[in-house]
Amino acid sequence: MIWEAIQRAKSEKLNLDVVWLDLANAYGSVPHEMIQLSLRMYHVPEVIQVMLDDYFSGFRMRFSTNSYTTNWINLEVGIAMGCTISPILFVMAMEVILKAAEGSVGPANLGGGCSMPTLKAFMDDTTIICSKEDETRRMLTRLDDLMSWCRMEFKPKKSRSLSIRRGKVDEATTFTVAEQQKPTVSQEPRKMV
Repeated sequence: MIWEAIQRAKSEKLNLDVVWLDLANAYGSVPHEMIQLSLRMYHVPEVIQVMLDDYFSGFRMRFSTNSYTTNWINLEVGIAMGCTISPILFVMAMEVILKAAEGSVGPANLGGGCSMPTLKAFMDDTTIICSKEDETRRMLTRLDDLMSWCRMEFKPKKSRSLSIRRGKVDEATTFTVAEQQKPTVSQEPRKMV
């Protein structure tokens, strides 16, 4: 779908921005309060919410060296890797963030009456597709704000962008994520999902 949008923008001489974002420390950064919020928003039965809250409130850790061991510390963020419910909880939490952001801009105009939703996501990879530069910047700002609110962040080093103006790749247009300018796919190619 994304590749088709890019090809259509080139052949129809349209404007299109595609921004690929990667979440830093995806599973390890999801706040437990975000999990509870997503469970409520998706109407998970209260008995399950309480069970999961009890499960996550028991997450503790400590560090040891040859000469010192810390006290146990309660963890307020992170989903256990390998736990069968973790992928579901992660997707639910990300979906809450994406739903909060999606109203920031309209769908990308692909010409000929075709449009595409602005946000596409798979696990910790999110793609923004906009047909106007100001909308792309607005969506990036909104996602950055939401990630900050959740105490999560995108990884600028793994994020990339592609801007097409009147059907041609535009290297002059760049975007920032987490206050860092990101390279374009031409400057630093990277395989993405």
